[in-house]
Formats: sequence, structure tokens, C-alpha cells
Amino acid sequence: MESNTEKLINVILDSYNTHELTVRIDEENMINKDILIEVIDEIKKILFPGFFDKNRVRNEYIKFLIGERIEFVQYNLKKQIARALGNQDICSECKKSAINEKAEKLVYQFLEQIPKIREYLHTDIQAAYDGDPAAYSTDEIIFSYPGVLAITVYRIAHELWTLGIPMIPRIMTEYAHSITGIDIHPGAKIGKYFFIDHGTGIVIGETTEIGDNVKIYQGVTLGALSTRKGQELKSVKRHPTIGDNVTIYSGTTILGGDTVIGNGATIGGNAFIVSSVSEGMKVSVKNPELRFSKGNLNEILQ
Repeated sequence: MESNTEKLINVILDSYNTHELTVRIDEENMINKDILIEVIDEIKKILFPGFFDKNRVRNEYIKFLIGERIEFVQYNLKKQIARALGNQDICSECKKSAINEKAEKLVYQFLEQIPKIREYLHTDIQAAYDGDPAAYSTDEIIFSYPGVLAITVYRIAHELWTLGIPMIPRIMTEYAHSITGIDIHPGAKIGKYFFIDHGTGIVIGETTEIGDNVKIYQGVTLGALSTRKGQELKSVKRHPTIGDNVTIYSGTTILGGDTVIGNGATIGGNAFIVSSVSEGMKVSVKNPELRFSKGNLNEILQ
């Protein structure tokens, strides 16, 4: 007689056949998220030598350390990229050797961008220090600011996205999202001196374009007006463009691919914007009327 446990197992197995989208059995091309997180950690050590190491980093050993870390990234990232490419329809018939060769080339092209990523991160950290009176050192910012972590992972993922690597960039930025509460799509284009203050609840969509010297506070959404058409909107510009030297305060929502926030504009908190704003404009929401009384709070709210 079939036990209750066996019955349960068989019911679950039947569900695997019914809901095939959520099943990947006997497939070798599965991306390992844990390995990608380890890759991010090693890249961070390359980007910020001495900050995230367990032991002191000595100058006489730095060349050896960087070589060791690049080797780790090359081996593991190549493996994950090959798996991602192998999952693509266009590569379903590709030979394994050709996929591995392509993955190796893509990893090298990514690593060539490390100096550029460091250049951009240098400006981001400087912007955070210059823009936050609560910051007492740039070291404090690198170690503790969630915005810097989110931007760092974004800048890594964006270069992979630019190279056309599937899945992996999104896995990376969603990992940062899960830690920081800051959701930056790897396809977004973000200039230098980008500062996220506090950060929790920020959403930056795939086709967003952000210029230089932009400062964004917590709870800001740079999103699409509507996604009802779903896949029909793929690759369509549906998120706003933010010019240079723009500040967007907390709780603001800016929507639409045709929406442009001009250079030097300041957007006050809790604004809802679906049309363009001219250069240098200051946009604010009229304060709600406050009532003051010494009476019982429940009576006031009635």
C-alpha cells in the first residue's frame, strides 16, 4: 500500500509535469546565483583594494592579489556566462566549445572595463561625500552606504548588460536590491557623480537615462507610465530621462519615456510627474493644510 508520504511525493511530481516553467531537471546550463555573489565580492575587492579584505593588503603583494582575483573572476564568470548563453534560443544548437570561447571573450571584454568602472565609482563616492554633511569620510561611505553598494553592483552589471550577456546582470542587480532596497535595472544609463541618499525604495527602470551630478533621495521612482502591453514594450523607451545637475527629493514619482527633466532642475518631495520639466525649474507640491488643536485626537480625526 502506498504510504501518505509516497502519495505526497507523487502529487508533487505530477505538478512538475503540469507547471513546466518552474522546473529545470537534467539541464546542465543552470546559472549558480551563489557563485555570482562570490564573483561580485571578488570584483569589489578589485575595485576597492584594501577595503573588503580580511587581512591587510600590502603594496608589494597587490599585483599578485589582483592577478589571483582576476583568475577567480575569469574562471567562474566565464562558466556562468557560458551557461547563460547555453540557455538562449539562439545558442541552443551552438557547440559547447564555441559557447565557451564566446564566454571567455566576453569576460575579458568586461575586465577591460574595470578602470572605467573605478573612474565612475570614484566620482560617485566623491559626490556622496560632497553632498552629505552626515558623512565624515569617504571610507565611511564605501563601507556603510547602501547607495554605494547598489551603484557599485549596478556599474558592474551594466557593463555585462552592454556586452549583451543575458540573465546575469539582472541577477546581480536584484541581489543588490534584496540587500539595499534599491532597485536599479542594469540597462539604465547613469552618468558620473551619481549620489543616492538613504536610498530605500528607489526604483530606476531599464530605459532610464540619468546625466552627471544627479542626486536622488529615498522612495523615488523613475518608471514607466504603463506596462499593460507587456512584452510588446520590450526595448521601447518607457522610462524618463534625467538631465545633469538634477536633485530629486524623497517620495517623488517620474514616469514615461517622453518625460525629460531638464538640466539643473530640482524636484521637491512627493511630486508626481508625467510630463517634461524645463531646465532650471523647481517643482514642488503644495503643502497640505495642517490643523492644530488641544482636543482629543480621535475627535479631531472624525
